[in-house]
Amino acid sequence: MAEAADFQGTSASPARRWLLRAGALLTGAPLLAGLLQLPVTAPAEAASSDTVSVSLDSLTPSAPTDGDTLTVSGTVTNNGKQAVTDAHVGLRVGPQLTTRSDIDSVARHSDDPQGSTGSEIGDKYEEKFDKLAPGVAQHFSLSVPVDKLGLDDDGVYELGVALSGETSARPWPRVLGIQRTFLPWQPSDAGTKTKTTFLWPLLSTVHMTAKTGAGDLQTPEFLNDDLAKELAPGGRLAQMVDLGKDLDVTWVIDPDLLASVDAMAVGNYRLQAADGTSTPGPREHQALAKQWLAALQKAVAGKEVVALPFADPDLASLAHNGTSVTGSLSHLKDATDVAATTVKTVLHVTPSTDFAWPVDGAVDRSIMKVATSAGADRVIARSDSLQETAGLPYTPSAARPVGGGTTAVVADSRLSTAFEGDLTKAGAATLAVQRFLAQSLEVNSQTEKQRSILVAPQRMPTASQAQAMAAAVKALQGGAWSQPQDLTATAKDKPDPAATTRIPPASAYPSSLRRQDLPRTAFEQIARTQGKLDNFRVILSDQSRVVTPFGRAINRDMSTSWRGHRGAAEGYRDGVEAWLDELADQVKLIDKSETKLSGRSATIPVTVQNNLVQPVGHLVLRLESTMPTRLEIGGKAYSEQRVEISGGHSQSVKFTTSANANGRVAVTAQLYTEDGRKYGEPVTFDVKVTEVTPTVMLVIGGGVLLLVLAGFRMYTQRKRAAARQPEDDGPGTAAKGPDEPGNPGAPEGRLPQESDSGSGAADPEQPSDPAPDTAPESTDPSGTGERVDR
Repeated sequence: MAEAADFQGTSASPARRWLLRAGALLTGAPLLAGLLQLPVTAPAEAASSDTVSVSLDSLTPSAPTDGDTLTVSGTVTNNGKQAVTDAHVGLRVGPQLTTRSDIDSVARHSDDPQGSTGSEIGDKYEEKFDKLAPGVAQHFSLSVPVDKLGLDDDGVYELGVALSGETSARPWPRVLGIQRTFLPWQPSDAGTKTKTTFLWPLLSTVHMTAKTGAGDLQTPEFLNDDLAKELAPGGRLAQMVDLGKDLDVTWVIDPDLLASVDAMAVGNYRLQAADGTSTPGPREHQALAKQWLAALQKAVAGKEVVALPFADPDLASLAHNGTSVTGSLSHLKDATDVAATTVKTVLHVTPSTDFAWPVDGAVDRSIMKVATSAGADRVIARSDSLQETAGLPYTPSAARPVGGGTTAVVADSRLSTAFEGDLTKAGAATLAVQRFLAQSLEVNSQTEKQRSILVAPQRMPTASQAQAMAAAVKALQGGAWSQPQDLTATAKDKPDPAATTRIPPASAYPSSLRRQDLPRTAFEQIARTQGKLDNFRVILSDQSRVVTPFGRAINRDMSTSWRGHRGAAEGYRDGVEAWLDELADQVKLIDKSETKLSGRSATIPVTVQNNLVQPVGHLVLRLESTMPTRLEIGGKAYSEQRVEISGGHSQSVKFTTSANANGRVAVTAQLYTEDGRKYGEPVTFDVKVTEVTPTVMLVIGGGVLLLVLAGFRMYTQRKRAAARQPEDDGPGTAAKGPDEPGNPGAPEGRLPQESDSGSGAADPEQPSDPAPDTAPESTDPSGTGERVDR
């Protein structure tokens, strides 16, 4: 039966199984009958059904020294279908790991129960379980003095936490589950300490739209309320600040995040709704934003702060798809220029703007060229992109001069990626911390030469990832083999002459990242939006109300945070352009219906409307005839007039026209900026010219002639009467009017009170003002404008 049991639990080769069967047949029928009664389950299936998972939830201290007691706690869970009996959890210390690749190999097979991890420490330091029922998790905690672990030389050791037990199907003790991790052992200060720079990234996704509302107080609009959730206690950004305040790290900040939180702190912000409307943001979130900014100001005081270009533009996308679109690089320059001002205004610290950080530190020649085009002369790369080719037996320092006055500051890829993945479970976070510390100690052990190592983790760590990062940095700062250093100092350190400085070609850029690049169409749309903004801004009296929010929104169009969210990125760009179109359309021409001209000349009014809250100017209105031989405007084919309109008003602009022939003529009104660019849509309307007939002209002319003759007769009669009066009157005799009795000028047979219609004299008893239906006296038909004497 012993042979049968061994056969059952062994993954034997086909030849070995054939020999065992042959031997059993030769021993006789009873043994054959026993073999025929054995289970036929395959060895691999049996092993999988007996699996027990071991979770290592905490290990303290992470890097023990002499005199410490190592405490390991976690849970064991029976994933099989049979109960596990006579089980216990114990510690196993494996051999010292002498290379960074050894650490990687152990990490890849950390839960494989078939591997070897050394012998178990004595039963004095184990925890027993009478029974582990299927699907049930049970907690354990082990405490072992470090001097009982058998650690020898300084270095990294493999540490295993294993559960041993048996099942009814396989009733003998064996390892059913294990979790391997790493134990850094450096009990005293190392002779040479590694200078370690750890970046603490404070970035987020795009939160603000281009809309700022109307009125004197511009009200910002947010895409959603996700930012408030990140700022709330326990939120991602809240934890990043709370955890980072006690760490020796270099803060890497996106100014757009600061601007967004600052806008929320002012209050009166609005949230975009799905139907395009907006609602007021909760007032209590204003307090959240203020508290977070105050905490951040304290956290960064005295620390190095690196400001990325505003909204963290995607350098790789710009290099691969944007440089061929005119004006794309200018947006990177604008984003860089505004970065320092934003950080200084909000945090009251002066940041460094010398660093560019492509996504995942992946670089190629085009990315390096774009990254330095806006003034940054230091590019944060990563060692899996800028790979070593000289076969160095150690990890070189981060700084690498790559030509043209540019320095590539190369982050260590193993250390930088240690906290990626799902770390919400305590076991995963503990393993990440121990692996990070093991790699860091192994780097220090490679050579006696002091080096500067950079750690650049993922851009937006989750809350659980941030907690693991903070735990690792604290352990590193308390360790005996590393000392903290700022990023600027690391970039200035003497480079290793044997380290690679060759920037890879574009073909070497990872395809997984290239698939996430913003397409060329994105940059074409950005250029189109910028063109519209340039055309709109010139007419504004207060350009900052429009240029600033739209300039920052265009920066957000290029944000690295859009990677993996192409549809959302396109929707955001569409929203920015649509809102700009809507604003620009507030200054427009009012549609006009057909206009009729009943004479040879007339004036045509064209109305310009300004629905903005600010005055506009620097506009030129052109009215153009499509048939100048029939209808002229201002004596030629078109006429132009300057336009200035107050906010919320309309203005009617009049043009003089002259018709040369009857008929219908199409006329186009178009606004232009002063530099000659069209503004808005044109308005086209018809002008119908009706010729004046000869008969009507004859009647009008005859009437005018009669009026002229009547006026002339009145004028001559007055002159003759005035000439006779001095001759007829003697000395001392008062002069008489022409209508008085005895006056030689008075017509015969007339009474003095009667008026001569031909003389034009007025009745002195009547009001001097004409009757309503009588033309004023000043309107002399003779055209002389002379007033008729009474």
